[in-house]
Amino acid sequence: MTNHGTFIWNELDTPDQKKCGEFYCKLIGWTKKEIDTGPMGTYTIFQHDGKDVAGMMNPTGPIDAPRWSAYIAVDNVDECASKVEALGGKILVKPHDIPDTGRVCMLSDPAGAVICLMQQI
Repeated sequence: MTNHGTFIWNELDTPDQKKCGEFYCKLIGWTKKEIDTGPMGTYTIFQHDGKDVAGMMNPTGPIDAPRWSAYIAVDNVDECASKVEALGGKILVKPHDIPDTGRVCMLSDPAGAVICLMQQI
């Protein structure tokens, strides 16, 4: 992967996708594409000039408050996740597959800041 170590995606977890989607589309000029993900509900992809720039979904993780999450590209999510606790961090969501996207996990660093890692397919 050529973008290892770079920020590659941002995602909003919110219980009100309709209101937040309208807010960002009017504020920034994004358009949105909604995808039915079955039991997970709707996943919204924000686009700018036809390019995917961010995502939005209902809260599903250990943090229920609305928030933006940033994703960093890594070559191997499982390998990185195996180092987190020894380095003083904490795994919040274990590595798991996202169909047609890749493998992700959520962790916090020693100070408690939350970040997500993504191994793209």
